[in-house]
Formats: sequence, structure tokens, C-alpha cells
Amino acid sequence: MRVVSSLAHNAIGRDAAKAAALTVAWILFLAAASFAAQPATTPPVDDPAQLVRKAVQNEINTANDDSAHFLFRGIKTTPNESTTRLYAETNEATAGLVIAYNGKPLTPEQRKDEEARVQRFIDNPEELRKKRQQEREAADRTMRIMRAIPNAFLFEDAGEVQGTESVGRAGASLMRLKFHPNPQYQPPSRVEEVLTGMTGYVLIDPIHYRIASIDGTLAKSVSFGWGILGHLDRGGRFVVQQQEVGDNLWEISSMSLRFTGKILLFKNLSISSTEVFSGFKRIPSDLTFAQALEMLKKEEPSTAENSTASRIDKDK
Repeated sequence: MRVVSSLAHNAIGRDAAKAAALTVAWILFLAAASFAAQPATTPPVDDPAQLVRKAVQNEINTANDDSAHFLFRGIKTTPNESTTRLYAETNEATAGLVIAYNGKPLTPEQRKDEEARVQRFIDNPEELRKKRQQEREAADRTMRIMRAIPNAFLFEDAGEVQGTESVGRAGASLMRLKFHPNPQYQPPSRVEEVLTGMTGYVLIDPIHYRIASIDGTLAKSVSFGWGILGHLDRGGRFVVQQQEVGDNLWEISSMSLRFTGKILLFKNLSISSTEVFSGFKRIPSDLTFAQALEMLKKEEPSTAENSTASRIDKDK
């Protein structure tokens, strides 16, 4: 679940086309797990395909580990505005609460509307069930993509870079691999079909087998299904970064999406956004969805004030 589910419920509940683009951004990347460190043995530098296969298998093996839950902040910026949200992970679903627009805390009227929006999940169990189901379906699609990665791409060594506070582990060596479509790969469904048009770079921690960053570009137009037939145009790009947040746990630190295309074959689609995640704090893993919302409401004032202070500092 984790940050990937937070993104899933935030997108899917509002716009299926955005969900499709987000799923494209998740290819090669499953920030949905926490797990114990792997043996400190680095795979051969001349075998990037084996490194990818081990990293992918590691992600798959631990994808259902929800033993660690987090509260964190996300600031999403689009050409028109920025929106600050607080998230809290629970076993029922991921709770999310808007706390600021354009760096400014919500007005009393805006806060009333936002609290009414999230309250419906408490008052109507069916709404919460649907929300959880959407998150599971998004995670299932991501898992199918993950399983396909070793066969869908060809990889080559492109050197090493050092991890930073927002990418991998600060100061740790990361292997940089270039990838492009494997011409022999035949996608079994429309879900995996998005892989056939992608090129780019991936950063992998070769000691712990974690994917620290993905920078992918669509080299050709690709179609998507999931009930909303359409396509994404050539040139669309995403950049996803992941960081260690302590105790060998990793979370997405930022995601940038730039896509255009068509929905239902005739309606234009344009997505341009960047979301940065920070302030990760462990929370009890047995919180209910209702308890998580109450926690977010208590956290809101100080977090919104920090967001405003940060905006003022940048404006100076």
C-alpha cells in the first residue's frame, strides 16, 4: 500500500485517465514495501539484467508487507496551483486531507468542505470499501507491470552515481542502468502494453536491491485500457524518486508527470504535475481510517503553518 496507494486513491477516485497515467509512472517502480536488509553482496557490474531481476523479485516478495505505516505530507504542483495534503496509511485505506492551496492554509469555508468530503468515508462504509478496492486494483496493476519488467526491457550499464537525501541512501553508490524495449517481448494484455514504448534510466541500490529512481520517456504512442480506451502521446515523461526514511524502509520522495494523449479516442488528455513527499513519521499500524483522519486534523495546523513559512522564505 504505502505511498503508491496514496497516489492511487487520490487519482483514481477523481479521474480514471489520470489513474492510467499514474500507472504508467509506476512501471518499474513499486514503493509499496518495507523489508529486512539483503546480504551485502553486489551483483556483477557486467550483468545489469540480473541486477534488475533481483531488485524486481525483491519488491514483489515484500509488496504485501504493511507492518510499517506512515504519516507524511505531499505538495502537488500543477501549472495552475499547488495543493498540500497530509496522508496517513491504514489497513482499511489511505486517509488524505487537503490542508493548503498555493501555500496558504484553508479558509474556514474550504476546511468545512474538505472535512465534509472525507467524512463521507466514515458515514458511508460502502464509500470506504470502494476506496480500498480502487487502491487494491491499482496495486494489482502495478504488480503485473513489475513482473513483466525483466522480460519487457533490455538493460545496459550506464555508470554509477551517489545517492542523496531524496534519492536512495545518502552517499551510497547506485547503479545507473539504461533501458529500452525488448523487441522480442509480447505483452499479455493492455496493462503491460505501456512497457513497449518506454526508454530511460533506472537507479538501483545494488546492496539492498531497491529501485531509487526511474526516469522514463515514451518513445512512441502507447495505448491503455482499464475501461477508458485511449492513448498517451510520444514524448510523455515521468521521473519518480525514492528515498530511505529510516530502519531500512523506503518511500517515494517525488514524482513528476508530463503526459498528453486522448481519452475514449477523442477527448484530449493533458497531465503536468510534480508532487514532493516529506515529513515521514511512523504511526501505529492498527489505526482505523477514522482514527487516522482525526490524527490528520490534529496535525493540520502546525503542518499548514510550516508550509506557509516555507512559501514566504522562497518568496524572499
